[in-house]
Amino acid sequence: MNARPRYLFVTGRLAESALRRQLDALAANVGFDYEVAVMPITVAALLTTDWIARRFRVPDGITKVILPGLVQGDLQALSALTAVPVEHGPNDLRELPEFFGKASQLDADYGKYDIEILAEINHAPRLGLDGILEIAEHYRASGAEIIDLGCDPGQTWAEAGAAVAMLKRHNFRVSIDSFNAAEVAEALEQGAELVLSVNGTNVADALNWAKPFPDVEVIVIPDDPRDLNTLRTTHAKLRDAGIRTRLDPILEPIGFGFAASLARCRTIREEYPEAPMMMGVGNLTELTDVDSAGMNAMLAAICQELRIHSVLTTEVANGSRSSVHEFDIARRLVHHSIAYGIVPKKFDRRLVMLRDAKLYPLGETDLAELAAGLKDDNYRIVAERGEVHLMNGRLHLRGTDAFVMMAELLRLDPTLEASHAYYLGYEMAKAVTALTLHKQYTQDRALNWGFLTRPEPTRGHATG
Repeated sequence: MNARPRYLFVTGRLAESALRRQLDALAANVGFDYEVAVMPITVAALLTTDWIARRFRVPDGITKVILPGLVQGDLQALSALTAVPVEHGPNDLRELPEFFGKASQLDADYGKYDIEILAEINHAPRLGLDGILEIAEHYRASGAEIIDLGCDPGQTWAEAGAAVAMLKRHNFRVSIDSFNAAEVAEALEQGAELVLSVNGTNVADALNWAKPFPDVEVIVIPDDPRDLNTLRTTHAKLRDAGIRTRLDPILEPIGFGFAASLARCRTIREEYPEAPMMMGVGNLTELTDVDSAGMNAMLAAICQELRIHSVLTTEVANGSRSSVHEFDIARRLVHHSIAYGIVPKKFDRRLVMLRDAKLYPLGETDLAELAAGLKDDNYRIVAERGEVHLMNGRLHLRGTDAFVMMAELLRLDPTLEASHAYYLGYEMAKAVTALTLHKQYTQDRALNWGFLTRPEPTRGHATG
């Protein structure tokens, strides 16, 4: 029988008791033994590998050394001193269960998807070729497979072919979104592979495309979204002519028959179980005043369950300006969920943006221990249960108004330098934002905005 692994956890003085409580419960659940090496420093986040190396000793029987995630420096400085592996653990000790796979495990198979994203460049004729290319590059970086050129009705875009040719030179796949036969013909001539859209009004044009462009594929829509018979009729004509199709019953915006349009999508899937289908999800994300990430996840789930393997979206509304990237994440999330029969939770949290998936409050006991244990002038900021706490070895301020707290701090510490006051004000503003949105606040770390998080470098102003 293999012996249980024995891990050495490195920490600072203030975190020792909380770390031991966490490890006592976790060790039995995961199956390891442990020791704790307490460095002669108050806060573990201030540790560096070079500093640890000068005070580092690995007891016999240790199989791995685990450092706090925020420790700075090259691990080689420690690895050279021991034969056992040395690695970073999580940034926060309260994340240790997830670190050991008990609360969150990103399956090795995660990331697969089978929904294709068409990202529409709206009003493409108004943008010029450089403007089109800039948006197309953004969409491709966000996860789109096809760039859809949205044309303006009522006029003929003279550069439709030139725009397609330019995108093809940059290795884009292209679709043309127009009912204008001349625009579509120009686009197909230059390599567009998909036409949006065909119904009873332009099916004759589509039948003419089949001869010079036998590989063209078209999106079939109803003449009236409430009358699926028009979609069936158009599809039959195109199918009989050997033209490849994707069926789009049209997702209606909220207030215009949204639920009924979902039912029609299901009806078409049941009638045509093997037919490729598309959904225009932008009718929801662009036309609803709500953050788009959650809506994209729900729409991706509907598409995945109905086997709708392509979507059309865009990023015109400011509230949905990251929709393509959101859907790219969402399609992976729902594919994994449905493929493995598990709820889409705890294996990819990049779409948890407004609030955090989980909070790690200290609680009154640990907060009191932290405040009582501080002996130096380093300021620590904690935000939980509706209050911001600002403390060091000489004071402990708490409140909900950062301006009032800063005024009191300047009264108690009149020698506080302007740069340090700016730093503390910045951090307290982040703390108030965290309290407002029920997010986890950790000093000197960026708030977690999911995939939109911008890393913040440590500013080095913690010392008072």
